[in-house]
Amino acid sequence: MSRPRLEVADVFHHHGAAWRRANAGHVSLGQLQVMSAIERCRSAALGGHVERCEDCGHSRIAYNSCRNRHCPKCQGAAAKDWLAAREADLLPVDYFHVIFTLPAEIAPIAYQNKAVVYDLLFRTAAETLLTIGADPKHLGARIGFTAVLHTWGSAMTHHPHLHIIVPAGGISHDNTRWVPCRPGFLLPVRVLSRLFRRLFLAGLADTHAAGRLALFGEIEGLRRRQAFAAHLAPLRRKKWFLYVKPPPSAGPEAVLAYLARYTHRVAISNSRLVSLDERAVTFRYKNYRRNGQARFRTMTLAPDEFIRRFLLHVLPKGLHRIRHYGLFASATCKTSIARARELIAAPPPASDPPEHDDAGLDAGVQADHRPPCPCCGGRMIIVETFERAGAPRGPPSPNAGVRSATP
Repeated sequence: MSRPRLEVADVFHHHGAAWRRANAGHVSLGQLQVMSAIERCRSAALGGHVERCEDCGHSRIAYNSCRNRHCPKCQGAAAKDWLAAREADLLPVDYFHVIFTLPAEIAPIAYQNKAVVYDLLFRTAAETLLTIGADPKHLGARIGFTAVLHTWGSAMTHHPHLHIIVPAGGISHDNTRWVPCRPGFLLPVRVLSRLFRRLFLAGLADTHAAGRLALFGEIEGLRRRQAFAAHLAPLRRKKWFLYVKPPPSAGPEAVLAYLARYTHRVAISNSRLVSLDERAVTFRYKNYRRNGQARFRTMTLAPDEFIRRFLLHVLPKGLHRIRHYGLFASATCKTSIARARELIAAPPPASDPPEHDDAGLDAGVQADHRPPCPCCGGRMIIVETFERAGAPRGPPSPNAGVRSATP
């Protein structure tokens, strides 16, 4: 497993200490923990093991992963685990990709109240889809879907939104038939957008009235109820962005792979980093206001601004960024999926999948992702482990030192 030329960890190694000193007292414990985890990930600081090929005897050192859900190095393997765990939940129907986005005027409130506002975003988006899906004027069925929270734009600015994958249909209210969507059409976007806007703004106003919002700095004035109401008033007339499109139509497995691209993504992947020096960090991003090749751009930031933007997206402890609703809700998921398959006349999955916990998979790597032997392609087995800040008893093969995750 080759190591990227540049990593977010390199930025933290070179500039993290100075950034911590400059921002002492203004950084949360959670953000400091994320920085520390990424700096130590797949290094001797976390310990590791020695692997040896069963066929040719080649050996190498593999250092432990930090398993932090914000770490760019850990989330690729976590996505594979999640993908395997969800395969049996797929239905043999088309799927739609829905994106719910909060307007820019809400973003500062959301940043200062992540747990409260992100939870409200999940709840109101889910209520919107379930309500319109159940309405006899539209689909008239019980639907299910998976929602994934992203808080960033391509340039790592704060941009809270949900990616939701929805099967094209649902189970009738009397539980006797599968109700399909019209070809290429899920639910009316304008109706969804207006209901979402109304539900979210009502929920946000109630949350403010209950004293559950912390408002300080540039938005401190919004603590007053009249000022808060005046801030929200224009948003009741503004068009809220809601996007619906079908994902690739190459079968349910392709849909799941499509969703896995979103489930464990972090603010920036290591592959997007271009250069790093004492003065700047350069990375690739997409400008969605442009088309074609003009969309792909590079951006250069001062290291302290790069770190600040990355840490904008550290989620509160315990906040689940992947959630399932309706037919896919964990309490009734197996029963609902089995009934949906029966009504669609689809064969059951070949075998029962392993029990899975999305919260655990979201936190880090769960399965064996050891790459094969680089010499002969054979299976690598663990022959020795060593503790944090320790070292193996014997030297590995020449050119060893592959930085891969432990099982």
